[in-house]
Amino acid sequence: MRLGEARRIVIKIGSALVVEPKTATPRTEWMAGVAADVAALRANGAEVVLVSSGAVALARRALGLTKRVLKLEEKQAAAAVGQIRLAGAWQAALAGHGMNAAQVLLTLAESEDRRRYLNARATLGTLLELGCVPVINENDTVATTEIRFGDNDRLAARVAEMISADALVLLSDIDGLYTADPRNNPQAAHLPVVERITDEIMAMGGEPPPGYSSGGMRTKLIAARIATGAGCAMAIARGDIANPIAALAAGGRCTWFQPAPDGRNAWKSWIAGSLAPQGVLVVDEGAARALRQGRSLLPAGVRAVEGQFQRGDALSVRATTGEELARGLSAYDAADAQRIAGHRSAEIEALLGWRGRDELIHRDDLVLL
Repeated sequence: MRLGEARRIVIKIGSALVVEPKTATPRTEWMAGVAADVAALRANGAEVVLVSSGAVALARRALGLTKRVLKLEEKQAAAAVGQIRLAGAWQAALAGHGMNAAQVLLTLAESEDRRRYLNARATLGTLLELGCVPVINENDTVATTEIRFGDNDRLAARVAEMISADALVLLSDIDGLYTADPRNNPQAAHLPVVERITDEIMAMGGEPPPGYSSGGMRTKLIAARIATGAGCAMAIARGDIANPIAALAAGGRCTWFQPAPDGRNAWKSWIAGSLAPQGVLVVDEGAARALRQGRSLLPAGVRAVEGQFQRGDALSVRATTGEELARGLSAYDAADAQRIAGHRSAEIEALLGWRGRDELIHRDDLVLL
């Protein structure tokens, strides 16, 4: 895919690209170049969303928090101070090219809760219709360690999925995916195109780099799996150059991940992309085989129920070996699921005292991984 073919584009920008490390200030000249690139994409008829890190990094020095790992509440305080600076920097950069910036802060709940997901999607769609450039970051001020994306690669992928983007671009300090870490292995080969994200591809992910960035190739590959599964192409390209998007659009070196050929519908892509399943159902081989044949998950094939969840929550379905087979929405809460696990559907009413669905997860609410 070429970037010029995309009509709706999400661009993810990490802290290391936005923040000048020596002064902990915004890299205004570089940001102005990105704004010029965004203006060029929009002039070509594309809609653009930016997902930008950098809030905490912009505030640490001002708050005297540079000497140690931050406590959760310190990080949240830094995010509160730095987010104003980050938004202001992007507003100035985009305004320089006649564009209106719109700040949007998201938490994991906006992508995990169906109602909030739809509301966030509607808001972003309206902003794009009004000609704005949404600038998105995780709302670190209120998100806790247990319920957050943890990196903006995955946040960007969920945003791309949410707004049905055609392309997601992850700007990085590397020009794509290699068969091994090129910093440590001179024999590592660059992969210009990845047709399908296999276990072999996932194994090529490395450890997060030092510095401000919290990501790494592993999180980028997880993001690629989410985005491509939703029918969105994704590119990993160098961001530490002037006008990085223009360079990519001109055919610059990168890795393109091709979208899944069957591109899931919005409902199933939301289920598949769930980052925080509320529970686990362990199933036997018979149930696993039935799932692969496109059938629903019946309680008879469930060997264990783990976690505390409510009806409608996203669950991970795993084999007895621990392999994750699927994700889906539960038709029962955890207590009732435990009561009917291992039993035939005809026994549900006698076990619970009321007649529920025959399936623990209906095939319409289930996605194989």
